[in-house]
Amino acid sequence: MAILTDYEEPAVTVAKPATPPVTKQFAGVLDTSNPLGFIQSALEFAARESKLFESDSVFNEVSSLVRVVKTKVDDEEKKKREKIEAEEKKKSEKKVNGNGAVKEKEKESVKSEEKKEKAALAPNAGNGLDMENYSWTQSLQEVTINIPVPLGTKSRSISFEMKKKHLKVGLKGQPPIIDGELYQPIKLDDSIWSLEDQKCISVLLSKQDKMQWWKYLVKGDPEVDTQQVEPESSKLSDLDGETRSTVEKMMFDQRQKQMGLPTSDDMQKQDMLKKFMEQHPEMDFSNAKFA
Repeated sequence: MAILTDYEEPAVTVAKPATPPVTKQFAGVLDTSNPLGFIQSALEFAARESKLFESDSVFNEVSSLVRVVKTKVDDEEKKKREKIEAEEKKKSEKKVNGNGAVKEKEKESVKSEEKKEKAALAPNAGNGLDMENYSWTQSLQEVTINIPVPLGTKSRSISFEMKKKHLKVGLKGQPPIIDGELYQPIKLDDSIWSLEDQKCISVLLSKQDKMQWWKYLVKGDPEVDTQQVEPESSKLSDLDGETRSTVEKMMFDQRQKQMGLPTSDDMQKQDMLKKFMEQHPEMDFSNAKFA
């Protein structure tokens, strides 16, 4: 049997609890006009309250930190600039597209007007048009409408309504033959209607503007090509001097336009320019452009 002597109990080491880090609060305030002062205060605070400067590499670490922060700030600024540029570009493209759309609408409008001009019909012998259910003629002073109705029609069977710029004519109990806005206002007191031989409604409209040819009777009707309108020369003698002069001028200008020649106004401007050039021979008109 072995006898153990001088036996010692092994020493038990008790681990000390970890010391929690001490947190200090920095009370510095950033003055945007002097940011370096704020940084200096922060470093001084860190030097007093920690072992920041015990490491020899602290200068390199601080420099590296400054570079990291600067790179981060530069990236944020770059993103902001890119975002602003993208928004400006988007606005610019939208504006360009908007202008393009406006131009397209203008082109469509021009095309529409050209189609209307091409669609204008040659006038009948009375400078108006022969429609399916009625016909109308005109002079510069008045418009005459003839509406055929069944033979034996009585005046009491006719539905007639006339306003300054609206006309509605037909037979009672039936859809109106004419119902629409007139091309130009009329003089109600000088406008009348009558039933001729119980087979035709005749309407006389006195134009308010006696210097303009009507392109249509009521809105929605086909248009008359007023360039082809030819007033009866025999009736010109019935007009007063000023009106006759105006009508003759209109007729002359229409013929000139049809032949691609200058109108009376264009010729007058050319004469004035010629006289001016003769009165000022010292001036050089070789490069002058005149509208």
